[in-house]
Amino acid sequence: MHVLHGLQDIPDDCPDGCRGAALAIGNFDGVHRGHQALLAKVREKAQMSGALAGVMVFEPHPREFFQPDKPHFRLTTLSQRLGLLDIFGIDLAVVLPFDKALASQPADDFITDILVGVLGVRHVVIGYDFFFGKGRGGNGELMAKMGNKQGFGVSIIEPVASGGEVFSSSAVRALLGQGDVRDAAAMFGHWWRVEGIVTGGAKRGTELGYPTANITLPKGTTLAHGIYAVRVYADGNRYFGAAYLGTRPTFDDGVPVLEVFLFDFDDDLYGKQIEVEFIEHVRDDKRFIDGGALKDQMAHDCEAARKVLFTVEKDDPFAREKLMS
Repeated sequence: MHVLHGLQDIPDDCPDGCRGAALAIGNFDGVHRGHQALLAKVREKAQMSGALAGVMVFEPHPREFFQPDKPHFRLTTLSQRLGLLDIFGIDLAVVLPFDKALASQPADDFITDILVGVLGVRHVVIGYDFFFGKGRGGNGELMAKMGNKQGFGVSIIEPVASGGEVFSSSAVRALLGQGDVRDAAAMFGHWWRVEGIVTGGAKRGTELGYPTANITLPKGTTLAHGIYAVRVYADGNRYFGAAYLGTRPTFDDGVPVLEVFLFDFDDDLYGKQIEVEFIEHVRDDKRFIDGGALKDQMAHDCEAARKVLFTVEKDDPFAREKLMS
């Protein structure tokens, strides 16, 4: 997949200078099943016209630009989004910096100057609720009108839902806020992951016989506190484990940190980047009378997590290997 960070330096190996693509436009945070409908449509339009199947995303998220002091729960980092877009067969990703200039650009200028002038789009795919341009002045109606005038096709994707519930990033965030990672995975179509660099901790897990790999979650993450059955990806390997997210009420009620205990693992991950994939919420966070009581509970938690992971391993409904099958 070709990735353009801005529109100034287009690589020589990008076919036709990355012009003439079919382009889906949006934030694609989480690349959930609603987003996947846009990706399927853009691949279809690209195949019909022999064009690249492309996606345009904005970085940072516009909400972060307009409300920099308000934490925003990002479901995926940019690198995670790009990885998922690649899995879904996208040929070209345009990462457009969302800055003051872009925020103040009128919607019709965005179409004329960027989509047509720089990228020469052949077809545009957007969601029914996509707004763009200064003051959110652009919508599907304007895009279709300008497409007819400028000579590119436009597809507007209606809401995608299951059981009457529309797939959306906000709905996924609400589920994760309740700790419901399995229903969130059903909306994603894949298990939710977080990534981070393993940092040092207070070594309490080691003292209790459960050494952990600790990562700080991105600011704004509102995953419910508690114990989770997880799979961990590090150095090209996959491990089973149990993860704790919380303030350690038995000890200090400190800053929340994700602490992951990997089963049957005795290596050192300090300073390395890992991805943690959430499979099941095992229990809520709670305070124990002392470290001994907590240690006893941790044994039960790990056993419960092992059972969950063993069951999912036999029939995994949301494995990433199945995303394009």
